[in-house]
Amino acid sequence: MEYGNLLLSKIIDENNVQALTKFGITAKDLATEGDRQTLRFIADYAEANRGQAPSYAVVTAECPTFEYTPQVGDSYEYMAKVIKEHSAKLQIMKLVNPSTDDKVADKRSLFEKKFQELDGNKFTDWLISEAERIRINTNISSKVGTDLKADASSFLDEYRKRKNGESFKVWNSKFMGINEQIGGYLSGNLYTWYGRSGRGKSVFTMEEAIEAAMQGANVLIWAMEMSRFEWMARAYSSISARVSGTTETIDGVNYEVGFENKALLMGNLSEGYEAGLEQFLSQMNEIVPGNITVRAVDDDDFYSRGVKQLEADILQTKADVVVVDPIYYLDYEANTSKTAGGDVANTSKKLRHLAGYTKSVIHVITQAEEVRDDTDEEGNREIRPPKRAEIKKTKAVLEDAANTFGIDTLDGRGIIEIGKGRSGGEGTQVEVLYLPNIGIVREMETGMAAAAQFNF
Repeated sequence: MEYGNLLLSKIIDENNVQALTKFGITAKDLATEGDRQTLRFIADYAEANRGQAPSYAVVTAECPTFEYTPQVGDSYEYMAKVIKEHSAKLQIMKLVNPSTDDKVADKRSLFEKKFQELDGNKFTDWLISEAERIRINTNISSKVGTDLKADASSFLDEYRKRKNGESFKVWNSKFMGINEQIGGYLSGNLYTWYGRSGRGKSVFTMEEAIEAAMQGANVLIWAMEMSRFEWMARAYSSISARVSGTTETIDGVNYEVGFENKALLMGNLSEGYEAGLEQFLSQMNEIVPGNITVRAVDDDDFYSRGVKQLEADILQTKADVVVVDPIYYLDYEANTSKTAGGDVANTSKKLRHLAGYTKSVIHVITQAEEVRDDTDEEGNREIRPPKRAEIKKTKAVLEDAANTFGIDTLDGRGIIEIGKGRSGGEGTQVEVLYLPNIGIVREMETGMAAAAQFNF
């Protein structure tokens, strides 16, 4: 049975050309050139006649192949679904075998051309992209959005799931000031960290990643400017500081410290500390309840760095928390808008969608402009987190983020400033004790302890 003819007949009978728009039916969805001609005529007629459909007599006269069927009882939704399903198969056939389309002069399929032109991984990416495009173009939805009244019961169901911790998750920050202001990191959201070069962006997000893993999260790190060994050394230094119990006195203050990061990087720990390192590493399963997977710049298989690959990695690792360090080393999406920064904007939107789709927390890092007003009259640098206006080129990640965090560090101190808060907290600053070389990056204590920690 030809559902294109049936659908068009129902549209004529009920004077309902809007059904084509509602269900996204276009000429390319129909199987025959006759049906495509008929649809185009009906659409053109409606455009010229204030949305009215032509009579079946006029359509029959103008479109010789059209076979009118009166009083079609099937629903628009059902017929559109059948048409779209057939259209999906037809588009795949044309992709693989262009001989099914008489308008194509070059009978080599696009599939064959891409197979010959691209390497295996790029060809696979292209094929997945084409399949996704066809799926999106041939999908129909019987319902738009959520009805605030009719769907109240579904809200209650979701509320109960959240109450029981079933449908979403909050991963607490290592820094209590952030938890107090934003309530922790909510699954499905994008969070942006920014700072000037060399001020600790990677360290702060690493600390948040480790904190999530300590809460049982599966964590995925895309470290695109740091080697695997360097990231692991920093992580082991931080984790060991949480559990070591080793105390050192620095400038008159006692700290529980981890393995010295520089000594790990240079391979020159003392003999006693090397034995401690081996024991520490053998107990990682007991120390860290969650999992951390690192993809680093020197990994041989880390050549595809687009959002699609990130999605695949999230699904494979079942990641709850993701760090993209930094966003400007991603393979950006195409600049379909042809505007300045359009590639970054499209990538940011895809990341925001990816966080929602995978129900993960995604932390992204970007860089702030260097400034001249962070020094005093004597030329000494002062600690000052950057403002949102100072972000380099990737401003879209600020707009798409649930929260943004500007950071700065200086002489053992750090500041995290909430630059944007969907639920408030803008301008709030969290003071941090910043000694990453011995694994210490934590919020300052209040009172006398905090005062003593400023005496470096």
